[in-house]
Amino acid sequence: MASVLVPLAQGCEELEAITVVDLMRRAGIDVVTAGLDDRPVKASRGTVLVPDSTLDEALKYDYDMVVLPGGLPGADHLDNDPRIHTLLKEMAASGRYTAAICAAPKVLAHSGLLEGRTVTSYPGALDAVSGIEYSTQAVVEDGTVITSRGPGTAMDFALTLIERLVGKVKRDEVEAALQRP
Repeated sequence: MASVLVPLAQGCEELEAITVVDLMRRAGIDVVTAGLDDRPVKASRGTVLVPDSTLDEALKYDYDMVVLPGGLPGADHLDNDPRIHTLLKEMAASGRYTAAICAAPKVLAHSGLLEGRTVTSYPGALDAVSGIEYSTQAVVEDGTVITSRGPGTAMDFALTLIERLVGKVKRDEVEAALQRP
């Protein structure tokens, strides 16, 4: 079974976090949400999320993919946590997927994972990053790095992640049940 870690930081964008977790679980993917500490996470719009574990506990296990929700100040908190950068570098070095949406692609950039890649993000989030090809597509895949624009693209992002981990048939099955137009 595919496994995914979704770190949740105080001030994360709840729509992005919950959409990814919900759709992946519908696809039968083992998803672990992990708070940077042992407190419930108050998301950017005030929704309180209770992570499955702490990041320290979650880091004892291996994952096929790490997905970073955006939102501010959530993405900044992820970016300021050295454990996240270590994890991202380890994932990339072993050829596993790293994914980020909204403001969180800057965390991938600061981990050195975006150099020479085509990526997207929330407008302005990567303005200070050089060495990338910026796209305005909803979801951009470049090798094992997958990025997306923001809350409005969260469903497309999650479906793309599902397709990469468990295939197009499962993606289509999950999407059909959502009754999207």
